[in-house]
Amino acid sequence: MLARIAIAAVLAASAATASAADQLPDPAEGYLCCNMRTDGHWISDINYDASGKHVIPAGTPVKATGFGRWRVLVEVDGVKEELGNDYSRDLDMTAFARRYVVAEDPTKKLARAPAKVREAVKTARVTKGMTREQVLMAVGYPVSRSTPRLEADTWHFWLTSRGEFQVHFEGNVVKSITAENEETRDKVVLK
Repeated sequence: MLARIAIAAVLAASAATASAADQLPDPAEGYLCCNMRTDGHWISDINYDASGKHVIPAGTPVKATGFGRWRVLVEVDGVKEELGNDYSRDLDMTAFARRYVVAEDPTKKLARAPAKVREAVKTARVTKGMTREQVLMAVGYPVSRSTPRLEADTWHFWLTSRGEFQVHFEGNVVKSITAENEETRDKVVLK
């Protein structure tokens, strides 16, 4: 009896793994949507700027290889990373993965943007006049727990656990950026 239960458990786990693999984003190979910070192994959707982290630039080739518990397994420039769904768990994992692995290199559109916008994206900062798409390229997605609708007039981000900032839109364009403190503002706003 125990053997049957063990076999059933193995089959169920295999089926769950197979169905997760079948749900890889389309495309499973593409480009990173936005500037994301990593410690070399872990990329969190909160995108904190912390000691030992570096930015993987928007447009970097990326391949989704599978799913783990609240994570998308990816290869970025041949390096295995885990993209953690730490604060957007209301999104199913396939939708979450599709946010970050995109078919077209987003930086191609950026080439037509004004120099100040290109500089903001390159340095992972935000400036007035950027579009929503350009903000995403620069600082990533706002976590859905705090910004459940991307159509919202205000997007909430955190640079650190004590470094919240908000991007305020008028239509599709940034009209202002506010920050919890001056240090955060200096790091995220391109003047």
